[in-house]
Amino acid sequence: MFEQTFKNIDDILHKDAGCGSELDYVEQTSWVLFLKYLDDLEKDKLTACELMGTTYTNIIKSEFQWKTWAAPKLSNGKIDHDALTGDDLSDFINNELFPYFKKFKANATSANTIEYKIGEIFSELKNRIQSGYNLREVLNHIDELRFQTHIQKHEMSHLYEGKIKNMGNAGRNGGEYYTPRPLIKTIIKVVHPKIGNTIYDGAVGSAGFLVEAFAYLSESKKLSTSDITTLQKNTFYGKEKKSLAYIIGIMNMILHGVEAPNIIHTNTLAENLSDIQEKDRYDVVLANPPFGGKERAEVQQNFPIKTGETASLFLQHFIKILRAGGKAGVVIKNTFLSNTDNASIALRKELLTSCNLHTVLDLPAGTFTGAGVKTVVLFFDKGLSTKKVWFYSLNLDRNLGKTNPLNAKDLAEFVELQKTKADSENSWTLKLKDIDKTTYDLSAKNPNTPEEAPLRKPKEILKAMAELDKESENILKTIKGLV
Repeated sequence: MFEQTFKNIDDILHKDAGCGSELDYVEQTSWVLFLKYLDDLEKDKLTACELMGTTYTNIIKSEFQWKTWAAPKLSNGKIDHDALTGDDLSDFINNELFPYFKKFKANATSANTIEYKIGEIFSELKNRIQSGYNLREVLNHIDELRFQTHIQKHEMSHLYEGKIKNMGNAGRNGGEYYTPRPLIKTIIKVVHPKIGNTIYDGAVGSAGFLVEAFAYLSESKKLSTSDITTLQKNTFYGKEKKSLAYIIGIMNMILHGVEAPNIIHTNTLAENLSDIQEKDRYDVVLANPPFGGKERAEVQQNFPIKTGETASLFLQHFIKILRAGGKAGVVIKNTFLSNTDNASIALRKELLTSCNLHTVLDLPAGTFTGAGVKTVVLFFDKGLSTKKVWFYSLNLDRNLGKTNPLNAKDLAEFVELQKTKADSENSWTLKLKDIDKTTYDLSAKNPNTPEEAPLRKPKEILKAMAELDKESENILKTIKGLV
């Protein structure tokens, strides 16, 4: 149901002058989908209050409720075809609906409420669907969807993730927002957060790490009422610089079941590291910060190790914002292990002396669709210095790409071996006492890889070629004798 509806909506938006790419399709589908989700959420809350004999007060005024403007129904339950459409619908949405929802931010009792998030979403977004007739068709399709059972919510959230993934093919750096889900799930398994931990992603994007951490913890045990409250309000935290990623991250979390995500729209790197206090720190960091970007000189002043490389600044931020005893899983370019510039050397030294870098997962090219760089995942605990690092090189018998992505089976051996940090053809241990203390180079070669057969000498190659030529000549003579 959801899949076909999304396809129908994309077909409509493709024809609209205001929507030019997959990014626009996701953005515009998102706000309409969000309002329908809110409508079903309010119905659920009303039903729950009626069962408990309490009164429920709607978040949204009657004239702005879905059933009033988006999908008014006749007495037989069918859509009233006198509902707003064309210019009347566009004018209502642009001049009344969006301004109404924007006010929610100022009127909310705190930032930790769904009302505040509604206000933030509609302060950042605008309606790009220029044709009110196209908009009417989109509303009619969305109205067919239901978010009132666990199965319906799961299917919808899964397909929404698929739309976010497709953004990577749409230009405008859409791929920055998406980390392969099998990799995220693997990182979370290794880090192994627990209910009661605070979990942070300072480059939250579409909130993939937080969404998967929520799913992981939700399935980790039978949840008490206190556990549910903890997961909803006091567990997940994120920051995002880009407007569209920020909005999609919030909506992704809400659609996955976190009603009021603690995600802030801000440039994480604009914060001075020296201002971070104990109260600002987190138990777990899960992140894939953007790499390849260059930060301005004034931003670099916020960090003790000055560098223009965005990912290196983020890594400093993550180390600083972890509590003592805190755990992290962070994706970074593999050149971090061996770069010879002063900033990279200083950063490796800082990581190894202030944290226990216990595991490095080396990923193959093609892990990230559209990214031409190789990456590694750093797993570290804060508070103890590193004595040894366990490396695992993910060697696959196929090339990764859009039609052949990374999957859970690819990572199964890593997850199993990481528990004991065992040596294998793909894994080995590097002792810190054995590395060069002037460079802190961590690009150790796997000593357990079977040696390749030595290359043949030119004379041997020429001899083999002559033997093959002779064999071919004999075969041709045999064939001629048969003709």
